[in-house]
Amino acid sequence: MCQMLLSINPEFVESILQGKKIYEYRKFRCRNDVDKIIIYATAPRKQIVGEAEIANILEDDLLTVWHQTKEYSGITYNFFRKYYKGRKKAVAYQLKNLIVYDKPLTLEDIGVSCAPQSYRYLSIAV
Repeated sequence: MCQMLLSINPEFVESILQGKKIYEYRKFRCRNDVDKIIIYATAPRKQIVGEAEIANILEDDLLTVWHQTKEYSGITYNFFRKYYKGRKKAVAYQLKNLIVYDKPLTLEDIGVSCAPQSYRYLSIAV
């Protein structure tokens, strides 16, 4: 299977690490063979802080995805609508088996030179 390095705002990373947010939203769906997300907290933190398996990928119209995920979205409905403005479909990755690293990693630690705009597939195990 495959891993993807996901750039996530530090505010949302904290909600994931605290278990308040188990859905990560994206505008595009990843490849079908991705089974693990490596969590990269963007600036100012700039660290890989953990990983999680993908339990499920929801892809549907905006309201359907929101109603299925809102309890553990970690965001407001207004933020959700703003993020998907002009789009008809939403993608939500349901996270499970979260592992928080005792010592966060840098991108260089995993052989990556710069943070991905959204995500990047990884061919090596982290």
